[in-house]
Amino acid sequence: MRQLGSDPAQMLSRHRISVTTLKDEDALLPFRTVIQLLEASARETSCHDFGLRLAARQDISVLGPLAIVMRNALTVRHALEDISRYLFVQSPGLALSLKEGSPVSSDCIEVRLEIGVGQQLAMRQTLDLCLGDLHLMLKLLAGRHYQLKAVFLTHSMVAPVMKYTHFFGAAIFAEELHAGLHLSKKTIEAKLKHENSAMHQIATEYLTMNFEAPEQLMSARVRQALRRTLGTGLGSKIEIASLFNMHPRTLQRRLKAEGTNYETIRDGFKKDTVARYLRETRIPIAQVASIVGLSEQSALARCCQRWFGMSPTRYRKLNPPR
Repeated sequence: MRQLGSDPAQMLSRHRISVTTLKDEDALLPFRTVIQLLEASARETSCHDFGLRLAARQDISVLGPLAIVMRNALTVRHALEDISRYLFVQSPGLALSLKEGSPVSSDCIEVRLEIGVGQQLAMRQTLDLCLGDLHLMLKLLAGRHYQLKAVFLTHSMVAPVMKYTHFFGAAIFAEELHAGLHLSKKTIEAKLKHENSAMHQIATEYLTMNFEAPEQLMSARVRQALRRTLGTGLGSKIEIASLFNMHPRTLQRRLKAEGTNYETIRDGFKKDTVARYLRETRIPIAQVASIVGLSEQSALARCCQRWFGMSPTRYRKLNPPR
């Protein structure tokens, strides 16, 4: 922020983050606050590639003990499996997964990144930062075997495409259903140069003993399933229940015990997703309706009237993609 001619202390104060808190490596910050801070910082400085610039100033050490686990894994795949398993230590709001296929090439594997907070938040800079960090970490681990083929963003590009291609050195696809890096299989299977199985075991045991994975509520699992089936048309209660190998009535009972139900979760998910696409992309409104499983644009108009008190066109006009 200082490099960009702005006072970071004022911005931190505005978002109720104490400077002393930042000096404590074990302190936790509300994820929503961090997301809002990054967006506000980009606006304050008129620096549209703020997230990428921040990623360039970080390295794998930001992951703390998880970095030791990753650096001592056998292969890049093993390192990704480790970060997928223990990323909650860094942030319960982030999730990483490997998909054994890619629309980019049959020789690619998708490393998908998901941010599990309300999608009504603008989070372009956070996504850019996380993808940028992941890119630089994997590049460090894979060394000469690193081959990034494409980067998928869920938002419209906030900075000129040249900024993204210069940073990632790969093709950039914006306004996609899922965010992630598409890497060659050669990269995924590459052996790590400094792999140390003993150190890997020690660091893994430390994480297991000192950080308990947050209990996954059924409602959280349903929202995650809805995110992962976005755009596939597989969002009915029966279809989601089948993903958990349970009867829809069983699913509903589990959700009722948590004080909610499937219809409420799905409606909230659709609301958040529509808000994100209207705010952060220029995807046509009819296509937004299709993505969230609404058969007609008129159905989306009725939903937006109920959710936001206005039409989708009006909502987008008041919250234009920047």
